[in-house]
Amino acid sequence: MEKDILSAIEEKKRDFSKGQTRIARYIEENFDKAAFMTAAKLGKTAGVSESTVVRFASELGFEGYPEMRLALQNMIRNRLTSVQRIEVAKTVMGDKDTFSAVLQSDVEKIMLTMESTDRAMFDKAVRRIVDAEHVYILGTRTSAPLAMFMGFYFNLLMPNVKTVYENSASELLEQIIRISRNDVLVGLSFPRYSKRTAQAVRYARDMGAGVIAITDSESSPIAKLAEICLYAKSDMVSFVDSLVGPLSLINALIVSVGGQTHENISNTFSELERVWDEYEVYEKYDEF
Repeated sequence: MEKDILSAIEEKKRDFSKGQTRIARYIEENFDKAAFMTAAKLGKTAGVSESTVVRFASELGFEGYPEMRLALQNMIRNRLTSVQRIEVAKTVMGDKDTFSAVLQSDVEKIMLTMESTDRAMFDKAVRRIVDAEHVYILGTRTSAPLAMFMGFYFNLLMPNVKTVYENSASELLEQIIRISRNDVLVGLSFPRYSKRTAQAVRYARDMGAGVIAITDSESSPIAKLAEICLYAKSDMVSFVDSLVGPLSLINALIVSVGGQTHENISNTFSELERVWDEYEVYEKYDEF
């Protein structure tokens, strides 16, 4: 369970040393910047030693400073506006080469997603999707492209897939109005979390449908509503959300579901190739 760091600071404030009080005050007033500082930099900024910062993290109940910093990052990601994100990015990036920094960050997110994915839960999600009478895929705001990508390939694999598109809160619910116990809704949500997605996921759960959440952490609104949770590491790069981790997880789901329907997928793609060729969907090499 993730700690609410600001609440923990408030509870223990009276027991802090002078140095710890300076750290606490800085975090309370500048938590958006503190979340991306090393222990040494936070100590220097607050006017204390690095070891004092490490002890401060332990005092709050964290195993170490990296865990406290991660808790801070998770706390702020859904609170920052786009303008604040740009300011934080300037602090984090500094004089780094933007191209290299962004791509290296993306590589790390994929590795963290691979290491943290519960394989048993992943396999359970695959089985629930394959066995479902209907599969609904829902993602709004920055998660909408993920839902469209997933829906595109699932529609090639199975005849019972519906991608839910965002228009208005009521229309989202109208698109899943017939969802039932034999169906599955795959909900995708990453910071800044969409209220519309959470509302639709809650409705699907209340109708008895299976709910698979693809999100970033246990504190996500849809994680608390889902039967199955798959966590993918995402991050913000300035005003842009980095979603390579979620996309890699979705790729793995698509391939795994396809593997469960091997005979059907071969027949489907054979027919698709015939249609694509007949209606000249793709360019042919001999035409160049």
